[in-house]
Amino acid sequence: MRRSLLAVCLILAVMLASGVQAAAPKVALVMLMEDVPETRIIETLLPEFEKATGIGVEFEIVQYGDMHAKLVTQFMSPESHYDVIQVDNYWAGEFPAARWLEPLDKYISRDKFDISDYVPSMVDMVGYYDGKLYMLPMYNYAMCIVYRTDLMSDPKLQKAFEAEYKAPMLAPTTVAEYVTLCKFMQKNAGVSGSAMQAQRGDPIVMEWSNYLFSCGGSYYDKSWHSTVNRPEAIKATELYIDNVKHGAPQGALSFNLDDAFRVMSQGRAFSMISYNWMLPQLNDPSKSKVAGKVAIAAMPGGIGLNGGWGWAIAHNGTRKEEAWRFIKWVESQETARKRALLGGAPTKRSMFTDKEVVRNYPWYPQVLDILENARPVPEFQYSAQMIEVMGRELSLAASGQKEIKAALDSAAKELDALARQSKMK
Repeated sequence: MRRSLLAVCLILAVMLASGVQAAAPKVALVMLMEDVPETRIIETLLPEFEKATGIGVEFEIVQYGDMHAKLVTQFMSPESHYDVIQVDNYWAGEFPAARWLEPLDKYISRDKFDISDYVPSMVDMVGYYDGKLYMLPMYNYAMCIVYRTDLMSDPKLQKAFEAEYKAPMLAPTTVAEYVTLCKFMQKNAGVSGSAMQAQRGDPIVMEWSNYLFSCGGSYYDKSWHSTVNRPEAIKATELYIDNVKHGAPQGALSFNLDDAFRVMSQGRAFSMISYNWMLPQLNDPSKSKVAGKVAIAAMPGGIGLNGGWGWAIAHNGTRKEEAWRFIKWVESQETARKRALLGGAPTKRSMFTDKEVVRNYPWYPQVLDILENARPVPEFQYSAQMIEVMGRELSLAASGQKEIKAALDSAAKELDALARQSKMK
């Protein structure tokens, strides 16, 4: 026993002398991450990266609203505290335009990293800016309709719908039909028609953008003239506000994503327009009273709002090679597949069709269709300001403080000014 103890002591002494005790990584990358399921999934895999490379990783996990200011402060400092940058698509124009991100082309070329598997809508949104690759897509949050299958298949509701509208109750093919269905459910099913997130700012803009795109509208034309006050946008806004007033829960004008999820998961709404990755949350019995009764569908017309995050490297980071090694690892086919199997939101085509992934998540091929046709908000230097303007004017219109046309005219004027300011026209 004493000999064994002596041996252990000797080993420890050798380790201390040789520095092996510092199994702690010599380099620790710091990343600011949003508190979402994808972050938690990657967090569980970090030991694999650290074991393979000897590079440590420290996640600073915060809420979305805290991220932009923290990142900008670091970009404007002599050295960034954050090495790998998580970039929302709202910032995918602003950050590269300000030269705050390291171009990735040289790393991709040098290491022959294959980007051909990414869904084009993702790499266009959180990949290239002005012809250069600054980001690699991290995860998607393309939006769609999330709805209750039990209510759609209820014979009594089907009969009542047909009696009122002289037509069968089917999946909506237009936004107007969707709003009609929501109002019908509100009136007949004992639930709200749509768990809407009409809070001023980002929530109302994200939700409204789905109505806008599905009605054939846009933010700008090809020459960067604002189009948010054109007939398609006015129609989309009228339908949106009609649903807020007659198809949504009381208080929806102050609801954000969390509020909408709470209403839907408690079985108090027929539908919501939200992220596709809400589906597994709503079908999880530990989180939802309607588990097993929820499905997703593309927005009518097939075009919803695309959203997603990308990986990037800070322009003033001091560990750029190590940061690239992390991105290369986390976006490798092997790690991307592990993330998908753990319930992540993929950005590569092969992950949506992988047999084992689809066996666990049979709706993923449907998500791929939604993702391939989804459209992001315009990405340029002032995307964040554009969202602020739209959020303010839509909120004024939805709360009745401003006429719809007047609100959209005001928004269009300011969006034109932002485009001129950024020299987009």
